[in-house]
Amino acid sequence: MSANPDRLYELVPVVYRLRDAAQGYPLQALLRVINEQYDVLERDIARLYENWFIETCDDWVVPYIGDLIGYEMLSGPLQTQSARPGAAALAISAPRREVADTIAYRRRKGTLAVVQDVAAAVSGWPVKAVEFYRHLCVCQNINCLNMNRGRTAELRDCDALDLLGGAFDEMARNVDVRRTISVHSRGFGSIAELGVFVWRLKSYALAVTQAFYYDAQAPNAYLFNPLGHDTPLFTNPLSNIAASAPDLALPLPIRRRPMETRDAGTPDGQTTSGIPYYYGTGRSLMIWTGPNRDPVKPEDIVVSDLSAWSYRPMPGKVAVDPQLGRIVFAHDITRRQNVWVSYSYGFSADMGGGPYPRPIRQPADAKIYQVGDAPLFAKIGDALAKWTADGNPDAVIEITNSAVYSEPIQVNLPKGCTLQLRAAQGVRPVIRLYDWGTGAPDSLSISGQGDCWFVLDGVVVTGRGMRVDGDVSGVAIRHCTLVPGWGVDCNCEPDSPNEPSLTLVDAPRCITIEHSILGAIQIERDQAKQEPLHIRIVDSILDATSPDKAAIGSDGNLCAHATLLIRRSTVFGQVQVHGIELGEDTIFMGLVRACKRQQGCMRFCYAPPGSRTPRRYECQPDMVVKAVTDAFTAGTITATERDALTESESLRVEPEFNAVRYGRPTYCQLAFVCADEIVRGAHDESEMGAFHDLYQPQRTANLQTRLSEYAPAGINAGVLFEN
Repeated sequence: MSANPDRLYELVPVVYRLRDAAQGYPLQALLRVINEQYDVLERDIARLYENWFIETCDDWVVPYIGDLIGYEMLSGPLQTQSARPGAAALAISAPRREVADTIAYRRRKGTLAVVQDVAAAVSGWPVKAVEFYRHLCVCQNINCLNMNRGRTAELRDCDALDLLGGAFDEMARNVDVRRTISVHSRGFGSIAELGVFVWRLKSYALAVTQAFYYDAQAPNAYLFNPLGHDTPLFTNPLSNIAASAPDLALPLPIRRRPMETRDAGTPDGQTTSGIPYYYGTGRSLMIWTGPNRDPVKPEDIVVSDLSAWSYRPMPGKVAVDPQLGRIVFAHDITRRQNVWVSYSYGFSADMGGGPYPRPIRQPADAKIYQVGDAPLFAKIGDALAKWTADGNPDAVIEITNSAVYSEPIQVNLPKGCTLQLRAAQGVRPVIRLYDWGTGAPDSLSISGQGDCWFVLDGVVVTGRGMRVDGDVSGVAIRHCTLVPGWGVDCNCEPDSPNEPSLTLVDAPRCITIEHSILGAIQIERDQAKQEPLHIRIVDSILDATSPDKAAIGSDGNLCAHATLLIRRSTVFGQVQVHGIELGEDTIFMGLVRACKRQQGCMRFCYAPPGSRTPRRYECQPDMVVKAVTDAFTAGTITATERDALTESESLRVEPEFNAVRYGRPTYCQLAFVCADEIVRGAHDESEMGAFHDLYQPQRTANLQTRLSEYAPAGINAGVLFEN
């Protein structure tokens, strides 16, 4: 579009422009206003042309294009009950990729390749389709050998034994009459069975960050994760891989055996080192040492089991354990050297900060101070000092690398200013806070002088918490992690489970937390002089490290002087607040106590029995208890049976997770045995909790629908989750 505001004015004859100039250019001002609307109309016409094509059209056009080719809509989030824009819902019910390739899929219907392609397009997950009849024990015809059939189990082949029951299982098995799609007990050994293995965890590639020096168990020992805990390394599926290594195209945890030795893919069954497949530039991991960041050569890497820290590599070698994310250098290398690493870790969603893309919002006139490698500011404190000296009202301090910044940070906001401390796109910096001493602040301290705002975006804070006091109008925490318990050990157990990650002392007036992971929030506020603090939590995890500890509370008071609005979040710990404006699609794993119950509501949430909340709608375990009570009222069960059923049903719908400790890949992920009332208990039939917007129930149902359509005739195709 034209950026010239006078393009209509330039079309006017010169005689009229001369007269307009003599009168002070009123015609030019009028045509500039008209030109603005002309630009809007021109952009709309150009957008209409783009909407002719599935590759460039808007999201709302995708179902209409699909209707032209007879595409059947899938089940998506309920539009009538959703209060948010329907872009995510449309992406579930009409995936653009599937609509674009529908005709091509129909021409290949019934083949294994199209089943795998359709499954990936519909679900958005990495998938692998497996025909189970190829794993059946059969007598081979000597004149026509099928080398791709299942083979006899060999107890010496430990790598093959590790793959039992998974997508890459090559062992033969006896006939199993159970079906893959059975809801009671699944079978994997019949002729008419096909399985689609799905990986729900994503792989996030973290580039050039500092390794954690871990001298508690062994000298010259390091951890890949700069937070200081074991982290299973994942395959980076973006790496260029050969067709003979399909497992490298999937976000799988890296195992020791395939990284040490892999099948070379030759007919004679030769093996080769697996290190070049995983290690190197653009691969899944890499290590640098020294002040100049000299890369460790692939031939110097030794894959080892470092679970007991007992292995010692030979001189010049570096031991790596990919399953635990541990590194041990040889004794001939100087201790406590600078070690930098690149690696990929696994998690369920874009949350808590990381190299994933995220929206960047800032004031239009804000000045940016960049912190990172030379010639930028070397420390965050240097950028803060420069900002203070410049006197800029609005500023952004942007960290451009994934380094660890160990320094005291104390921010004093002048009146009427906005300051952002954020990470640049594609990086995950870590701010490590220590016990600096008697006269130095320990926490990330934020204070203000009135009508000022502070934003923390894309940063991980460990070692201590964050403290806000003074006259601060508001604080926003977006895509950040304030490590629960201040830190975690190698086994992901919290270092200080009783300490809060966020302390609010008489400030701010409101706080917003989005797509973040936090520990406990402690609020100290004068109830007689101040209004309640407004807390808004969306798509986040609040972890007090125990259901018995306060996730939101006040030291010494029954309830924190705050009102809470929380949506699509998971809370481990008790919530003790003045009032709850709205609780929606949220899991509370500790008792909820709201002192003011007359206002506000909770809908489609789970709150443990005994919670004191505002009125509840379609919450659990209220719904299952009501069903038992109705059965007793109808006379179908006795009072004794009612009491027993009430207790058993309340226990049945209690949420269960694959992991409840921060640092594990499956942290806060609902377990397979979790009750369907929780898995589909949100207002749009998605799951309750922090991973609501993944729409995993809808994606699973859509995948099963398309499998029944594209699978070969007479074949039972089932969905199998690998993680």
